[in-house]
Amino acid sequence: MPGVASEPVVKDSRNLYAFGATSFFNDTASEMAYWVLPAFLASIGADPEKLGFIEGIAESVASFAKLFSGYLADRLARRKPIVVSGYVVANAVKPVLAFATSWWHVLVIRFSDRLAKGVRGAPRDVMLAESAEKTKVGAAFGLLQAMDSAGAIAGPLLALGILAHYSMRGVFWAAVVPGGLSILVATFGIRERQHRPRTGSRELGTLSWHAHLPASFYYVLFAVTLFSLGNSSDMFLVLRAQNLGIPASHAPLLGLVFNITYTLLSWPAGHFSDRFSRRTIVAVGYTAFAAVYFVFARGPSTLAIWITMASYGLFYALTNPVLRALVAGTVSPEVRGRAFGIYYFVISVATLLASLITGELWKHYGAQIPFYFSAALAVVSAVLLLASKRLKVSS
Repeated sequence: MPGVASEPVVKDSRNLYAFGATSFFNDTASEMAYWVLPAFLASIGADPEKLGFIEGIAESVASFAKLFSGYLADRLARRKPIVVSGYVVANAVKPVLAFATSWWHVLVIRFSDRLAKGVRGAPRDVMLAESAEKTKVGAAFGLLQAMDSAGAIAGPLLALGILAHYSMRGVFWAAVVPGGLSILVATFGIRERQHRPRTGSRELGTLSWHAHLPASFYYVLFAVTLFSLGNSSDMFLVLRAQNLGIPASHAPLLGLVFNITYTLLSWPAGHFSDRFSRRTIVAVGYTAFAAVYFVFARGPSTLAIWITMASYGLFYALTNPVLRALVAGTVSPEVRGRAFGIYYFVISVATLLASLITGELWKHYGAQIPFYFSAALAVVSAVLLLASKRLKVSS
C-alpha cells in the first residue's frame, strides 16, 4: 500500500519451517494438557465455576501481554529472546500440573502459561512476516497455522493413548517431550534477522500506538471486532451439538473433525491469499461461519451437525492465517509489532465479551437465538470487508 516502508530484501525461509515445527510441538504439548484439565480439576475438588474463573483470568492476562509485547517488538533490536523465553516458560510450567493439589495451583500455572503465550505472540508474527518474501507472507502464516492445528490433533490423540495406561498426571509429565522439542527448535532453529528500531524517534513514545497506524488498519480492525462479538467459545457449539442429540462422549471427535479440515486447508488458504484479495478471502470465511451457525441454530439432524463441524475448519483456515497476513501487509514494518499487539488485544477482549453475550442470549431466549445473532454479525462483517474496495480503504 502507499506509504508502507520498504523492507530488507534478504529473507530466511528456514525460519518459516523452524517457526512451524516449534508451533507444532508446542501446541501438541498444550493440547495434551488442555483437554485433560477439566477432568483433572474435578478430581481435585474444583467445580466448573473454578474452571471458568481460571480460564477467564488466564485469557485476560494473555490479552494485555499481547498488547505490551507488540510495543516491545518494535522497540527492541532482538526479538528472538522474547519469543524463545515465551516457549520456555509455557513448557516449563506444564509438567508442574502433575504436582497440583488445589485449584489455585492450576490458576498460577495457567496464568504463567498464557502470560508466556501472550508475550511471544506479536514478536513471533513480526519475525515470521520479515522472514517471508513479500509475495509469500500469506503462505507463511498459513504454514504456521497448519502446523499449529496439526499439533491440536496430535495432542489429544497422544493424551488418549497415555490415559489408557497412566493417570492424568502422567499426561502432564509426558507433555515435557513435545514441549522440550519446541524449546530446542526455537532456540537453535530460529534465526534473528537484522533489525534497527527507531529508538530515538518520537513515534516510539507512549502516544505512538495510534498515530502511525493507517486508517485501513483500523477499518479492518473494526470489521473483525464486530465479527468477534459473535464469535463465542467453541464450547457453545459442543453444547448445542449435545442439545441436538450428539453424545457428550463424542465431543473430542467433533474437535478432531474440525481440526483435520483446519489443518489441511490453512496452508492452501494462506498461499491463495498471496494471489487474491485477502479481505475477500476473509469475507468468504465469515460467510462460511454464518452458514455453520445458521445450521447449528436450525439443527436439522445430527448428520448435518457432523458435516457442518467439518466445514467449520474452512472458516478458521480462511480467516486466522489470512488476517495475520493482512495485518502485516496493511502497516509499515517498523510498526508491525504494535499493530499485531493492538489486533490481538482488541480481538481477545471482543471474544471474551462474545461468550458472555452468547450465554445471556441462550439463558433468556433459548439455544437458537445466539446462533442466529452470531451468523448475522458475521454477514455484516463480511459485507464491511467487501465494501472496503468501494470505499477506497487500501490494504
